[in-house]
Amino acid sequence: MRRLLMTSLLLCLRLLESSHGDSNLGDREFALTLYASLRETENSSNLLVSPASVSLGLRLLMMGARGNTLTQLQSLLGYQNTNPQLPDFLSQPQGDMGNSSQGVELQLSSTLLVQSGLQLRPEFTQHALGWGNGTLLRLNFSRTNQSQGDHYGSGADALRWLEGSAGEAGPVALVTALAFRGVWQKQFLSSDTHTLSFSLPDGTHTKVPMMYQATEVNFGQFRLNSEQRYTVLELPYHGHALSLMLALPSDRKTPLWQLEAELSARTVESWENSLRRTKMDVFLPRFRLLGRLDLRSVLTSLGISDAFDPTAADFRGMSDEEGLYVSEVLHQASMEVTEDGTKAAAATAMMLLKRSRAPVFKADRPFLFLLRHLNTGSILFMGRVLNPAEHPL
Repeated sequence: MRRLLMTSLLLCLRLLESSHGDSNLGDREFALTLYASLRETENSSNLLVSPASVSLGLRLLMMGARGNTLTQLQSLLGYQNTNPQLPDFLSQPQGDMGNSSQGVELQLSSTLLVQSGLQLRPEFTQHALGWGNGTLLRLNFSRTNQSQGDHYGSGADALRWLEGSAGEAGPVALVTALAFRGVWQKQFLSSDTHTLSFSLPDGTHTKVPMMYQATEVNFGQFRLNSEQRYTVLELPYHGHALSLMLALPSDRKTPLWQLEAELSARTVESWENSLRRTKMDVFLPRFRLLGRLDLRSVLTSLGISDAFDPTAADFRGMSDEEGLYVSEVLHQASMEVTEDGTKAAAATAMMLLKRSRAPVFKADRPFLFLLRHLNTGSILFMGRVLNPAEHPL
């Protein structure tokens, strides 16, 4: 049987902001369903996933699926037709979203790594390469080291990442890459950053660089079904097209999993409709997250079973070769939150709490975050921070 390796890869992922466009409710439902499943399997550490990147990879796979394999992909992604589309804000030219001089950058690329001699259907190749900066690389997977030097850009990045993975490559690898970079609408000053205590889930503490600013933000207070309170804060990026939404239990004795357990599309919608502009003292730890996930078992549990079954998978829309099936779905993500939104030097000074009577949002204990496109509500990245010091900047 031929194996099809689909990798969902995030390259050069740092904080950014930008974009305009439309998406559908299915994107958000998929994002929160995926996160809920990952939360159950990755329950003791920081967690980072890009639902947008995974969704894009599955849409690419969907273009080549047929029969029940296609039906299962459509069901999970919320599609009623066989023509998956990119969200408008990802399909627009770079110039429509801003430029790097304004601290705005959002880039999508897709790469098809195809074993020499394997013929893909022209219509599949045309559609797949039409997404982002599409690239087709033909190579001998058994001699990837010799082939690597002949390719550059996103294709070379995809190949290097694939070679470093634990998966078995070939004869086709589908790689989607989403790069996001930007700056805060109001940047934190490094002179206001100080080393403060952060409470870990087990009750112990660690020291982390805590950023600070007094600013106006969108803020709201909510209750869990258990009547325990939690707060939500939204920090916009430059241009107000994207934001980082943070959710924090009000009582440090309330474990984060109780908030995670009630997270749903309806919950996020209630946040969006209820947040109000408030002047606050905002404390947010500088943090870096690194994530590498094998999503095969998670996607199988969400209803995509035929794609991984050598006897049931149907990818005749991709190639006339018989026996193609998905062997692995690999996902890699990284994220950095610093004073300017991307990278900044370490800071030493601190603004004391007593210097302001404004309300305080102090993320000095585990919290959730969602990086969203505001016009559509699409969730580009989401996760939780249990220990900001796990991957020091």
